[in-house]
Amino acid sequence: MAKAIKKQALGRGLSALLKDPNNDIQSVSDKNADKVVGNIVELDLESIAVNPFQPRSNFNDEALQELASSIKELGVIQPITVRKLDFNSYQLVSGERRFRASKLIGLETIPAYIRIANDQESLEMALVENIQRQDLDPIEIALSYQRLIDEIQLTQEKMSERVGKKRSTITNYLRLLRLDPIIQTGIRDGFVSMGHGRALVNIEKQKDQIALYEKIVGENLSVRDTEKAVKEYQERILNGDAGENIPSAKKKPSLQPEFIKENLGSFSNYLSTKVDIKASEKGKGKITIAFNSKEEFSRLKKLITGE
Repeated sequence: MAKAIKKQALGRGLSALLKDPNNDIQSVSDKNADKVVGNIVELDLESIAVNPFQPRSNFNDEALQELASSIKELGVIQPITVRKLDFNSYQLVSGERRFRASKLIGLETIPAYIRIANDQESLEMALVENIQRQDLDPIEIALSYQRLIDEIQLTQEKMSERVGKKRSTITNYLRLLRLDPIIQTGIRDGFVSMGHGRALVNIEKQKDQIALYEKIVGENLSVRDTEKAVKEYQERILNGDAGENIPSAKKKPSLQPEFIKENLGSFSNYLSTKVDIKASEKGKGKITIAFNSKEEFSRLKKLITGE
């Protein structure tokens, strides 16, 4: 407890130092810069501007509220990172979810690491740190990699070193940007997975990508089913077919054991929703219960658990 109090006092002391016009730190060579850079400082939230280079564009409201509740109870455990712009003026480098959540619950200050960097360094730091630490969707990660290539001129080899990922992994993400924007949106919204996208990117014509994408969503094709459909499509192209009719992967009909057939209706009727049951003749299997909203989930939970 004593260590925590001492750490907080130190943060407040450094904060006061930064608000002193006679100690305006603009570079690492300035007086007292070594006391601030790399240390945790309590900064006023109002003095921090959102980083325009932030690669994340989607923030889940429910997840943000959960984080806000956690911060209200436990405080900000992991400090954000900012760069100094001017006197008592900062720009967010990483930690925007923590920043937003702290504002939601009305906090006035937030613990932060301060860095002094130019715009290009700030962009690189924001992209690299967010790729490493944030739960970005595959398209956001791909866009971040592309920006590192376009705006920082990082080669894939250098990028591999900076983000700690294999070059092949980076290449797989970048290839997703060759997909039609509708499919990219589908990946971001969770209608299809990155695995589906990696298969679809092997189809050159975007109209054919869309045609197969619609089949994936409509027929709930697995990644393996999609890979088979893409392979069939490529074989049709090689054989001179225009490829206008996208083949769908044929699924083997599932043979339900008799005890499942006899009881499936009872489950669906009792729960008033679609229930899918798969089982082997030996009796091993799984039950999938569909729901379309939070309210319906609560209703099903009450039916099943009695709570």
